[in-house]
Amino acid sequence: MYVAGQVNTKVTFRSVYQQLFKHCGPQHWWPGETPFEIMIGAVLTQNTAWTNVEKVIANLCDHDCLDAERIMALTPARLAALIRPAGYFNVKAKRLHNFCAWYLAVGAEKGMAVLDDKTLRHELLAVNGVGPETADDILLYACERPVFVIDAYTRRIFSRLGLIAGDETYEQLRQIFEKALARGSRQQRIRLFNEYHALIVCHGKDVCRTKPRCGTCCLKSSCPSSLDQ
Repeated sequence: MYVAGQVNTKVTFRSVYQQLFKHCGPQHWWPGETPFEIMIGAVLTQNTAWTNVEKVIANLCDHDCLDAERIMALTPARLAALIRPAGYFNVKAKRLHNFCAWYLAVGAEKGMAVLDDKTLRHELLAVNGVGPETADDILLYACERPVFVIDAYTRRIFSRLGLIAGDETYEQLRQIFEKALARGSRQQRIRLFNEYHALIVCHGKDVCRTKPRCGTCCLKSSCPSSLDQ
């Protein structure tokens, strides 16, 4: 019988990726036409569905405001109105304003590009309203840095698989994944981290839910928490 916290030796972090990729295929993440659009999406997607973020991006595009300087020029009320579909619109308007102010101050994409991974991550985390997951989304998907993104789906799936305890901090989990997937060149790791996180989100949303759908899970044969065993 499986005991919570017991290490599962039947799977590895790489074998889980291989199984998910074989079953789900490439996810083509992150949806966005420009790095700045990806950054804005990362800020807005906190506590809301991606479909709502898409509505906001469309609103900003329709009003010719998908630009840091133009966002900064909007009044708080006007910006909140444009991003209303994302929920918590007054709070997110402030976060978006804070991010755009930092983005322009650092020199936009060119300024971000000259910063090393550690410094850029530190800078992003210093922006009021940008937490570790948002910062890492920006680093990986907009800036193409080899940083693994951790979210609630990651914690749920891998604790059920017995590969993590589940009570680790965000930073501990990020380091666990990056160490386990360290093999390969920088570009290979960026591509792997990109695809892996997207697959985790897909699996967590559709299959490994709070109430899991173990019957349709491609990982159930090696998952000690599977209800079908």
